[in-house]
Formats: sequence, C-alpha cells, structure tokens
Amino acid sequence: MPAPAIKLCGLNDAASLEAAIAARADYAGFNFFPPSPRYLNLAAASALGAQAAGRISRVGVFVNASGDAIAAAAAAANLDAIQLHGGESPADAARLRGALNLPVWKVLSVASPADIARADAYAGAADFILFDAKTPKGTLPGGMGLRFDWSLLAGYRGTLPWGLAGGLTADNVAEAARSTRAPLVDTASGIESAPGIKDPALIAAFCAAARGA
Repeated sequence: MPAPAIKLCGLNDAASLEAAIAARADYAGFNFFPPSPRYLNLAAASALGAQAAGRISRVGVFVNASGDAIAAAAAAANLDAIQLHGGESPADAARLRGALNLPVWKVLSVASPADIARADAYAGAADFILFDAKTPKGTLPGGMGLRFDWSLLAGYRGTLPWGLAGGLTADNVAEAARSTRAPLVDTASGIESAPGIKDPALIAAFCAAARGA
C-alpha cells in the first residue's frame, strides 16, 4: 500500500509550521477551539496561513463553532479545508460546505463499531472522515494522546475518504497505518514536548515513520 498522507494538527507557531513543511507533511492543522492549548487567534492564524501558502495545505479545526466564526477564521488563515470536531450533524456539515465553498472534514469519536458506522451518514455532506479516539466527558474532544481499538477499522470500506487519529506517535504510526490501511494519519500530542508545544525532532520522526509504513 502507498504511504499515508500526513496531517500535523495544532501547529501554532512559525517554527513548528516550518518543521512540518521541512518534514514534508501534507496538511497543517490550525486549532480554533479556545479551550485547547493549541488555540490560534485570528492574527496568529493569518500569519501562519501566509507562511504556509503554496507550501502545505491548511486545515482549520473547529468544535461546535458558529458559521460566522468559521468564516472569519477561514478568511484570516486562507484555509484549504475545515475540520469539524464537535457534534456537528450531516446537515450542519452540508450547510457549512455550501456557505464557505470549502471541503469539510468531519471527525467521528470512536469507542465502538457503531461509531464507525456513523460515517456513512455524512456522504454527500462532508468530503472526508477522520476517526479519532473518544475522550472522557468534560475533557477536550481530541489531542489528548488517547487511541481506540484499531481493529474496529479492519476491512473498513466507507463511502468517503478517511483518516486515522488518536494517540499516534513516531513509535506506533507505521503499525497503525499497516493494520488499518488508513489513507491519512493525523497527530497533535504525538509531536509535542508538552501540551501545545511542538517539537521539531518529533515532527521529523513522525513524518519519517509514517512514510516508512
């Protein structure tokens, strides 16, 4: 199988974005969820969006955000796609997709086969599904280094393109890609020395391991 595409999420400064580009990641994730330690305000997002232009694709991460807030962030960072990481329904995804004229990625939190099965409901409403680990109630919806049972994706053949997130690091991403055959892998905490602090060496190691899958 070909090596998976790579998305590095929560990039929030010029050095980490430059490290992601140097490591040949495919997507830079910019986090617009204020409680997250990876949160970007619009001014910072604008600067990083300009730095990334023509060098790496920009994906904005939102959690139950208003359409106006998403539109403002998309314009500031010149986003290439929006990622919905909350309880957004297929109707919500379709509405944003039409209003912003941008591809929509929908994150599904996974703890059981029923969570995987929800993906088909987004056919025609979203462009991409990202399976992530379900986090405990009252915590952040992602980026906590948790993983789910990858065997739930064994033989998965969905109607939409998809990717794998949740607890991926340089040490396990090759195994994850091989066992799930995920076309894309995504990490946030797996390339950090502390919450919200990206480590260029971990970025390089993760991208090398993913490509080696």
